[in-house]
Amino acid sequence: MSISSGAERAAQVLSRPFSVGGLTVRNRIAMAPMTRMFSPGGVPNADVVAYYARRAAAGVGLIITEGTYVDHQSAGLSDSVPRFYGEDALNGWAEVVKQVHSAGGRIAPQIWHVGVSREEGAPPYPEAPVLSPSGVGLDGRPVGRAMTQGDVDAVIAAFADAAAAAERIGFDGVELHGAHGYLIDQFLWGTTNRRTDAYGGDPVSRVRFAAELVAACRKAVSAEFPIIFRMSQWKQDHYDVRMAETPQELEALLTPLAEAGVDVFHSSTRRYWTPEFEGSDLNLAGWTKKLTGKSTITVGSVGLNQDFLPTFVPGTGSGPAQVADIENLLDRLERDEFDLVAIGRALLADPEWAEKVLTGRADALVPYSVEQLGTLH
Repeated sequence: MSISSGAERAAQVLSRPFSVGGLTVRNRIAMAPMTRMFSPGGVPNADVVAYYARRAAAGVGLIITEGTYVDHQSAGLSDSVPRFYGEDALNGWAEVVKQVHSAGGRIAPQIWHVGVSREEGAPPYPEAPVLSPSGVGLDGRPVGRAMTQGDVDAVIAAFADAAAAAERIGFDGVELHGAHGYLIDQFLWGTTNRRTDAYGGDPVSRVRFAAELVAACRKAVSAEFPIIFRMSQWKQDHYDVRMAETPQELEALLTPLAEAGVDVFHSSTRRYWTPEFEGSDLNLAGWTKKLTGKSTITVGSVGLNQDFLPTFVPGTGSGPAQVADIENLLDRLERDEFDLVAIGRALLADPEWAEKVLTGRADALVPYSVEQLGTLH
């Protein structure tokens, strides 16, 4: 395939609009959520506004923001990560929305509770307890305390309030962070969920917390306001975890969430080209779409030749991640295996990634290196 025909194909496949609920995105390119820690006091400032607006202006269709804390004192682990409550923070987010819309993009906040991943004494509320489903960490060791029914109700209410706030200040949808070993995911995973009440036990019971949370968010927003649910098999520092070993187990996990009101599943993997189950080339997003009938977003080393593990943490890598072609990605999109493609590190490195790919300038793409995490550009 020639360079010109390859560029033409990329533009044709990626430039198709996508709609779900009341949201229409101009193309199939999304910005993946990436924690940046450039919001002093939890308030997104002018630099954060410019960071997102720059990518929208360069052609990204849907921006999913970095994780932002719901209004629960145990939700966070840093006072430099943005929050999604309080007039000051919401005013900052409203300006982000305004500028992204002015550039032709659409945007959804990722709302988040870290659960047991929070260290004792961490800001923004050092006195807040570390909470989790069962008072155990991702390594299975005791830490913090198990959530009471009151805690469960308070966290669900905080997510619903954040979802309502997102719609109120002009966002185009909302993403619930149910992946990577954070609180919602801690309920889904048997290692961290050892409860003996209605929220623990078999897989269906472990999904109950997430399903109730989704349903509360669905009730708090209009019917046309899309709810995105980010999920993953792998967990932070536990990259080989598989909650579902078969399509049937995955279906049991996802069906209650779809029925509760999820419109789009954001299926997080380390490498988008990896088949999820034997006997099929479908990746996690592909299987999720097949099993639920819902729209899906794929993510995982798009446009790069290395996954995030050796390139995201200083001192652990094997050098910069070089630009890689996306022919396999385009093949899958043409087959409608999934609906949107989330770009992470490649878009962090090069704010103009979308425009360059869509206009046949892939040879001008900037490689990713971990040093780029030190700036917001």
